[in-house]
Amino acid sequence: MKALVLTGPRHAEVQDVDPPEAVPGEVVVDVQRAGICGTDVEFFTGEMQYLHTRHAEYPLRIGHEWMGTVSAVGPGVDSAWIGTRVTGDTMLGCGVCRRCLNGRQHVCAFRTEIGIRGGRPGALAEQLAVPVTALHRLPDAVDDAMGALVEPGGNAFRATDAAHLGRGDRAVILGPGTIGLLSALFARAAGAEVHLLGKEEGSIAFARSLGFDVWTEADLPDLPWDAVIEASTAPHLPAKAVELVEPGGRVVYIGLSGTPSLLDTRLLALADVTAVGILSASPGLAGTIEQYATGAVDPRPLIAATVTLDELPAVLAGERPAGAARGPKFHVAIG
Repeated sequence: MKALVLTGPRHAEVQDVDPPEAVPGEVVVDVQRAGICGTDVEFFTGEMQYLHTRHAEYPLRIGHEWMGTVSAVGPGVDSAWIGTRVTGDTMLGCGVCRRCLNGRQHVCAFRTEIGIRGGRPGALAEQLAVPVTALHRLPDAVDDAMGALVEPGGNAFRATDAAHLGRGDRAVILGPGTIGLLSALFARAAGAEVHLLGKEEGSIAFARSLGFDVWTEADLPDLPWDAVIEASTAPHLPAKAVELVEPGGRVVYIGLSGTPSLLDTRLLALADVTAVGILSASPGLAGTIEQYATGAVDPRPLIAATVTLDELPAVLAGERPAGAARGPKFHVAIG
């Protein structure tokens, strides 16, 4: 089968590789659509931290935002899965440690991550092997494009849920990238008044086209923010988030900067602020599928273009396909 393989920093090529086998407890999925994440770009450039901690190494098969149809099942798996449209969890815990047994497999110290960690092949390929326990069924109301946006949506769903946003609350989201915009969509669906903080003219204009008030640091209004979701890569904004939030409010950290960020925890304590860190979409996948299926959130406007597997190396290198829309997300049509 064909699969995208990273052979080293800034070297990506489509290769013919052996297709996966349906081993006990797993299924094989015919991948139909996959998304490109900032993590995938960091693997392409060689900047991803897992490459330096040896949790990942080249050659590497990336891709963890995906949907497809189950085409084969391994021993011990119900054959009724065959033909089912699915997406799946990226984080695959060991299943026996204390964290896994308590439902926190996404922070298992021994986990593998599809297309990311531990050598588990990713979804930028014609087929993907996945444990059946990681699968989530996609209802007909969630089309292929939405299905491949469930994983990033799950991160944003969790961030918004951790912010405890509801009708009448006011939130500011720092960073109008994919996760920031998805968080804004979920927050708006919850009834909150949503603002975003941006820097680049293009991303600010796109966020405004979705109906949001978007500001820069220079013109952000002095309003009481019940919650702040920090979804940027700027090392100074985690501290800014605590300065902005109302006493007794909540700050959610889902963005990661390339260098350490400094945070004065005295400001948290003295203002009785709750700070929450979010890693992984895992506990938010089911909720995201439900929100997409009901139409409460439609993530599809974020897709700038859909390319083929052969066109993907150029996209990873920073080329924007001709005719691409203004959104931040690129998809790959495979099946």
